[in-house]
Amino acid sequence: MAGQLSIAKALNGALRKSLENDPKTVLMGEDIGKLGGVFRITDGLQKDFGDDRVMDTPLAESGIMGTAIGLALRGYRPVVEIQFDGFVYPAFDQIVSQLAKMHARALGHVKMPVTVRIPFGGGIGAVEHHSESHEAYFAHTAGLRVVSPSNAHDAHWMLRQAIESDDPVIFLEPKRRYWDKGEVGEDPMLPLHSARIVRPGTDATLIAYGPMVKVCQEAAQAAEEDGRHLEVVDLRSLSPIDFPTLEESLKRTGRGIVVHEAPVFLGLGAELAARLTERCFYHLEAPILRVGGYHAPYPPSRVEETYLPDLDRVLDAVDRALAY
Repeated sequence: MAGQLSIAKALNGALRKSLENDPKTVLMGEDIGKLGGVFRITDGLQKDFGDDRVMDTPLAESGIMGTAIGLALRGYRPVVEIQFDGFVYPAFDQIVSQLAKMHARALGHVKMPVTVRIPFGGGIGAVEHHSESHEAYFAHTAGLRVVSPSNAHDAHWMLRQAIESDDPVIFLEPKRRYWDKGEVGEDPMLPLHSARIVRPGTDATLIAYGPMVKVCQEAAQAAEEDGRHLEVVDLRSLSPIDFPTLEESLKRTGRGIVVHEAPVFLGLGAELAARLTERCFYHLEAPILRVGGYHAPYPPSRVEETYLPDLDRVLDAVDRALAY
């Protein structure tokens, strides 16, 4: 899989490798077989591995998730695709009441190696229920691992690591980045739950994940032209969070800005800001700021660019942080 690949192709390769490496790995989801998924992430896999391992399911997310839990109890390693982010809610009860709790309920004797792939976020001009960012629901739920890659290398290797995990993993794929290309290396380079500094800097730390990492990199490039050196950290894992890497960065820069598409109100940025303030208080030159979506239902596609955080909103937060 080494070489320049789109995120979509990198994910496809990860699924292929996982199917090859473990005969107990099975894929389930709506239209993932013959069609290859609406984003073609599973393209060609049913043809090569058969419909008993790459299974088209009815349009019934709760049933898909319940079946995956049952398969996991019988020793399988199911990988479930939720077709769009907003379609996960019918399966939410199964995820938070059964999938997340089974390991604890069984006092550690039962494993739940289920990976739930969810294309999330906006920016593709879709209709209602197709552009939501609901990561905080899952990160709030004990028993779930929650991760989101931002580039092709991480997409490939983090998905393979997620499938190999004996714990349930919510795998959030930034759908508007599916066709962004990048180098995919020969090894994962980092553990699944480690953050990564993608751009070093000295004046402020931008913390992002998934689709917003690219926006923060663009903001850092623009700020460089004004003599401001911004550090960009790709969170990668939303639960658990690699706080040591974030703390080290904030202690160097003294300022932090968390950026995500989800609404700022009670979003992941709230936990990050609170926890990092507690841990880095005497190193901070300004309060940790948050940039995100508005506390409103995701808008129609004509105005989604107004709703989504962009370079200007990130740079405005940088101005406010540096003004303290």
